[in-house]
Amino acid sequence: MGMTISLPIDPQANELLARDPLAVLLGMTLDQQVTMEKAFSSPYVLAQRLGHEPTAAELANYDLDALIAIFAKPPALHRFPKAFAARCQDVCRVIVDKYDGDAAALWTGASTGAELLKRIQELPGYGKQKAQILVALLGKRYGVQPEGWREAAGGYGGEDAYRSVADVVDDESLARVREYKKQIKADAKAAKG
Repeated sequence: MGMTISLPIDPQANELLARDPLAVLLGMTLDQQVTMEKAFSSPYVLAQRLGHEPTAAELANYDLDALIAIFAKPPALHRFPKAFAARCQDVCRVIVDKYDGDAAALWTGASTGAELLKRIQELPGYGKQKAQILVALLGKRYGVQPEGWREAAGGYGGEDAYRSVADVVDDESLARVREYKKQIKADAKAAKG
């Protein structure tokens, strides 16, 4: 894989994201209601707690109560450890059932950006926006660029978008992404009145 993303997290967590497609997928799955840093460092913490890097098949078949306990152990892997342990397990089940346990097959088998977006949207918890962010992340940072990937990624696909984790390569780009998200929240709050 060959990653150019650079979050201010443990260097070993960034290294895991650089080489393990499942870690990227789990990080993106967890990237909801927590910081990007928390979401994308949690696959590394999970591997540490398990004593090895898990496979999709292992997580798909893991006893859910035991997995929840691993997610909930302080510091918890997510703000909502029970819900997101189950969500990660459900995502892994799809990877096992549809892609023979190979997370990378989710994107390597897609011939167009539209197909890639459709495949990602079939994952539990992946609405259009989250799926578009993952398309952008894969295209911008991992070289997964089937025809039409930028269009499939919507506003996240632009070269200088600075809207999501897909655009983070250093502290400056992280600050620009944070400022964009802050503005979106302010605009939404203003629209509510």
